[in-house]
Amino acid sequence: MTETILIAISLICFVASLIPFVPCPSGSVRAFDFGRLQVLALSLAALLASLVGEIWLWDGWTAAGVASIAMAAAAAAIQFSHILPFTPIWPVETARFEGDETTVPTLSLLACNVKQGNRDYQRVIDLINQTNPDIAVFMETDRRWVDALRPALSDYLHIIEQPQENSYGMIFATRFAMRDAKVQFLLNEEVPSITGVVQLSPGRDVRIVVIHPEPPIPTRDTLGRDAEILVAARIAREETLPILITGDLNDVAWSKTTRRFQRLSGLLDPRQGRGFFNSFHAEYPVVRWPLDHLFHSGDFQLLDIDRKPFVGSDHFPMYYRFALAGNGASETPPPPSRDDVEDADEAISIEKNRDRRPAGTDWED
Repeated sequence: MTETILIAISLICFVASLIPFVPCPSGSVRAFDFGRLQVLALSLAALLASLVGEIWLWDGWTAAGVASIAMAAAAAAIQFSHILPFTPIWPVETARFEGDETTVPTLSLLACNVKQGNRDYQRVIDLINQTNPDIAVFMETDRRWVDALRPALSDYLHIIEQPQENSYGMIFATRFAMRDAKVQFLLNEEVPSITGVVQLSPGRDVRIVVIHPEPPIPTRDTLGRDAEILVAARIAREETLPILITGDLNDVAWSKTTRRFQRLSGLLDPRQGRGFFNSFHAEYPVVRWPLDHLFHSGDFQLLDIDRKPFVGSDHFPMYYRFALAGNGASETPPPPSRDDVEDADEAISIEKNRDRRPAGTDWED
């Protein structure tokens, strides 16, 4: 009976590891990108238990036992190959700044998906006061969130408020002088993004882009999410200024879409070689993965990256500090392939030419 259970677990892990290779944008397929850490843990447990059983507990090696070991080992190898770049044994992609902070422009940024239905405003207000970021970004902000956070942001030089009741509202606040600030609807008239150029010091301007694409759900495709992420990649590729792109991308760091985003944009991921920084789900430790991101051009070096404590949301806030010191790339993403460009063009074209409500607009009703 135990051997049968282990075979079933190994088979499930093996199949779950193969599904993401299917070239299909269905949410039911793309969902298998998310739980790689969980499948890895389960497959390693099945592998260890099967080895112990075959070697010491059962009557010699059996075909079923060998099959269980092979499937569990294959599943573990597939999953580990995807998450390996986000472990400390991988080279960091973003160099750490080792110089004197007083000699270079720096910026700190707090990004927080507050969860629209969360009404624990004080936790977020306390976080703003504790971190005192130069730039603060909030997602899923309805009118009540905008009103609640406005006093805590009163000393910021520029604030862009885009309250919405569909879980796609945004707030952008900065202490820096800012120009070219605007709310954009890149592909869907209900899904905003915010962009602006902040001035860290005279002559040292930085483009900031905040996006919050729609979440993947099993009953529809992920082209809305993927296309918006890839539009942001185009923006980065065409930008001549140093640039940061941040937000809840509703995609994991190791997914095909996020890796393609990096190749197309040329931007760096400060998590590589440092850790997962799993920001979702804040209330359930067993099902966590990195959904909240910040990517940057090679003009920056890392001072700090930190996942902040629970604020009542299903996301943990993320906090970053960078030095605009240049030569920030320890490793660089590979250049985009022809397939990358063609697939991005196709996804963006499809999404531009259809009219549908984004996913998740009724989750907070």
